[in-house]
Amino acid sequence: MPEIDVNKFKKALNGKKVPLLVLDHKWHHLFQGEEKPEEMAEYEKLVNEYLQQQGSATQQLKELKKLKNTLMQNIVDNMDGADARKEDSIQSKKLTETKRLIEEANEKMEELEDSLIELPRLLKEANTQLMVSGMAYIYEKLHTNSTESAVIAEWIEKVRIELKKKIIRKQYCDMKNKEMFQYMNAILGAEVLDVFDIQYDENFELKKPEDTGLSGEENKDNN
Repeated sequence: MPEIDVNKFKKALNGKKVPLLVLDHKWHHLFQGEEKPEEMAEYEKLVNEYLQQQGSATQQLKELKKLKNTLMQNIVDNMDGADARKEDSIQSKKLTETKRLIEEANEKMEELEDSLIELPRLLKEANTQLMVSGMAYIYEKLHTNSTESAVIAEWIEKVRIELKKKIIRKQYCDMKNKEMFQYMNAILGAEVLDVFDIQYDENFELKKPEDTGLSGEENKDNN
C-alpha cells in the first residue's frame, strides 16, 4: 500500500470549508461498523469539548448582558432617591453593591468575549485535524478494501468455473443414471429391479422395449 502523506491531506483542505464533523451525519456514517482509530476518537472528543465551551460561553454572555441591564436599570431607578437621602446608608450600600456586581459582570463578559474569539480558532484547528486523521484512515481503508475485493473477485471466478464444471458433471451423472435405469427397466422389468433394490426418480419417463432399439423377439428372448 502506498505510504500516506498527511501533508498532502492538509494541503488539499486549504481553502475548503470543512463542516463540523461531529455534527455531520454523513461523516459518522462513513465509519459505521468500523472501530475508529484512537487518534480520531481523541480529536472528536476535543472538538466536542470546544463546542460545549463555545455554547456555554455564549449562553453565559447572554445571561450576563441581561443581568447587567437589570443592574443598570436598578441604579437609574434608585439614583434620585440616593441623592435625596445621602444619609441613608442602606440605600448607599445597595448602590455600591450594584456597581460592584456590574464591574464583576463586565470583567466576566470581557473574559467570555475573549474566549469566544479564541474558541472558534481552536475549534477549527481541532476539526481540521479530525478531518486529516479521518482522511488518512479512509485512504488506508480504500486500499485495504480494494485489495480484499480483488482477492474475493479472484476466488469467485475460480469458484464459478469450478461450479460450472460440477454442474456439468452432475447433469452427466444424472443423465447416465436415467439412461441406465430406463434401459434396465425395459429389459428386466420393474419386478427384477425391485429385487436388486434399484430405484430412481418416479418422474422419469420409462422407455418402452422398442425405444431401446431391440426388436420384440430380441426383447422376449432377453426376458
